[in-house]
Amino acid sequence: MFSWGLSCLSGLGATGTALLCTVLLLVLAQHLWTLRWTLSRDRASALPLPKGSMGWPFFGETLHWLVQGSHFHSSRRERYGTVFKTHLLGRPVIRVSGAENVRTILLGEHRLVRSQWPQSAHILLGSHTLLSAVGEPHRRRRKVLARVFSRAALEQYVPRLQGALRREVRSWCVGRRPVAVFAAAKALTFRMAARILLGLRLDEARCAELARTFEQLVENLFSLPLDVPFSGLRKGIRARDQLHQHLGEAIAQKLHEDQAAEPGDALHLIIHSARELGQELSVQELKESAVELLFAAFLTTASASTSLVLLLLQHPEAVAKIQQELAEQGLGSACGCTPGALGSRLDCGCEPDLSLAALGGLRYVDGVVKEVLRLLPPVSGGYRTALRTFELDGYQVPKGWSVMYSIRDTHETAAVYRSPPEGFDPERFAAEREDARGAPGRFHYIPFGGGARGCLGQELARAVLQLLAVELVRTARWELATPAFPGMQTVPIVHPVDELRVLFYPLPSLRPGNGPHL
Repeated sequence: MFSWGLSCLSGLGATGTALLCTVLLLVLAQHLWTLRWTLSRDRASALPLPKGSMGWPFFGETLHWLVQGSHFHSSRRERYGTVFKTHLLGRPVIRVSGAENVRTILLGEHRLVRSQWPQSAHILLGSHTLLSAVGEPHRRRRKVLARVFSRAALEQYVPRLQGALRREVRSWCVGRRPVAVFAAAKALTFRMAARILLGLRLDEARCAELARTFEQLVENLFSLPLDVPFSGLRKGIRARDQLHQHLGEAIAQKLHEDQAAEPGDALHLIIHSARELGQELSVQELKESAVELLFAAFLTTASASTSLVLLLLQHPEAVAKIQQELAEQGLGSACGCTPGALGSRLDCGCEPDLSLAALGGLRYVDGVVKEVLRLLPPVSGGYRTALRTFELDGYQVPKGWSVMYSIRDTHETAAVYRSPPEGFDPERFAAEREDARGAPGRFHYIPFGGGARGCLGQELARAVLQLLAVELVRTARWELATPAFPGMQTVPIVHPVDELRVLFYPLPSLRPGNGPHL
């Protein structure tokens, strides 16, 4: 019995020693990991590294980030300030928020920082894209695409966009079945981008097939850069090749069309603009440009459209104000027909009644769209790589480190508005309440980024959201089809965790003088 007791104590001692050694090794590993990044600071600069934690060896704080979501950044911002260091996805990162800090990053493109995308994104989207271009090639491509989103081009897009959105909202009112808004918005966004931006002649079945293929490409855009069977990258490449095959046929047709013809879509306009600037784009360049246009217009617009429906559902007073503004502008009814009278007919044949100029006169609608993008910007931020060591808010950003600027944090902490930033207040953007837009003040509101990499399609995106708001409010009323609102996931874009399911009902026609209906 005595010898048995001694053997038990001996076993416990061995286990305790092993556990103690494991703990000591972990502590030593973390100490060496922290020391490794402390020593990586640029010694030519007297400035310290930002505060923050580099997490555990190799993993950094990636697991915390994946589990905590947006709370990860807000909690560390509260602890360390608007500039802090961390380690995510295998790279040291400086996280940045606040108008002045973000201004330094966005205006430092090609000088202090350069755009950073995963290798898989470069492979799948291609080397002939605005995303991949730097320096002079980036400037030339941006100049071509600027014509795609010019005011003259937008004037052509708006009537067709309105028609597509009108039909979509009417379809939501048919059948009395809950609509999964995010899924419906993704399908609608792809159809509009394919047919209106790219001018593809697609029937419903073919469009739905291409939409599924394109979503597979997007789902694998940030996969590991391993081109092996069954990998995410291999799936993305297969989807890309299928898209390129169909786009190649459409592009070949456009290239043989009359060069003197007036461009009727963005892809046609890219071809004409490049020629006018002395650039003859190859078929491969045009295919990659077309996929990039789809990518730019797809998920972010679907995300913002879903957020618009959600916030209007939560704030019926905003719906009433939109209806009142429409009535005052003589735009209370979409057409002479009422949705209820149409039954299952989704297109009554009435001409679009909204132009870009008419949208510009709807100040409250514009405020609603801006507020949606302020509270729930589709993309939470952007990544850059430091080209050289530079100062930011009293700290050094070492050359080669990643820099992540936060759109959402910057919006949440902006102190330039008279009403609390956490509230929904479209009137904060009214002309009499806007603060001066001089630098750096204009970087308090950055849903589309800024600087050399600012979104060229931001006016088109705003027009789509304004048109959707108008068609929603004067065509339907809607209510939540679930007991509670879904939670909102912020990575990689803002979207509902368990879908936003909504019931839509047709409204009687809102004619001038009839007043708003809720």
